[in-house]
Amino acid sequence: MLVVGGAGFIGSHLVDRLLADGVSVDVVDDLSRGGLANLADARSAGGALKIHHLDAASDECGSLIGMRAPDVVYHLAAVPRIEDATALSRAFATTMALVDQARRHRVPKMVVALPASVLYGRPANRDLPVKERQLEPRGLRGVVARATVDALSSIRESDAVEFTVLAMSTVYGDRQRADGGVVAAFRAAAADRRAPTIAGDGRQTRDFLFVDDAVDAIVRAGERGSGLVINVGTGEQTTLRDLWALVAGSAGPSPEFVASRVDDLPRFAVSPVRARIHLSWSPWTSLAEGLRQLRS
Repeated sequence: MLVVGGAGFIGSHLVDRLLADGVSVDVVDDLSRGGLANLADARSAGGALKIHHLDAASDECGSLIGMRAPDVVYHLAAVPRIEDATALSRAFATTMALVDQARRHRVPKMVVALPASVLYGRPANRDLPVKERQLEPRGLRGVVARATVDALSSIRESDAVEFTVLAMSTVYGDRQRADGGVVAAFRAAAADRRAPTIAGDGRQTRDFLFVDDAVDAIVRAGERGSGLVINVGTGEQTTLRDLWALVAGSAGPSPEFVASRVDDLPRFAVSPVRARIHLSWSPWTSLAEGLRQLRS
């Protein structure tokens, strides 16, 4: 298996899982967001792991794919978190290079993780948790995500390269950078005994998914759900106010509220029904339990 972005937060957990399952893993990462420290457990586990410090869009990566002939390419770096046109353009160029190499070397399948929050527009409260439906890109990240799905659909039709796109809810867990998600940001604030900053009034909701549950869905997608966009989330909504209370406890300082962003979603969660049907997957870790499992 080949994991693009394997030194990142979710990618490193995926590598741990694949090695535990006895699978040989090649990691491709330019280390712009990830770090080798995230792979410390994997490197000490003694499994069949090779780490390649490469740009996934490079000819060297293409040669690696041709030489290693992976059964599945897992792409976990398709859409950066930032709304920056240059970074997003570069990310899409990388995805297209991977798609071309998958076609050229007849890779059986690609599994690509995308943020669900940019795929479905601004769903009404009555439509939550949102089910898979016609894609409605939200912002530049949504445009890139939609183009990624279109590119994968194209090579499936023209070259029989299968794919599964996983529309991920808000994933949290160990190894997540403080600027990589709200749970990590809140944990950093709580550790420093400072008030977190929340854009809006804190009543906006998110669907929080523990990283082990997310990785289980990603692994299952390597063999199932071909040709589909599949939501991966709990279907449950938690307000940011309630999240802070869970993270900081009753002794935590009150959050500082600032003006909400124009494009912020007031409420969001995804339905896991299709994942249950096509991946035989369901989340099993509650938010409270997941937070308890995080390392201090």
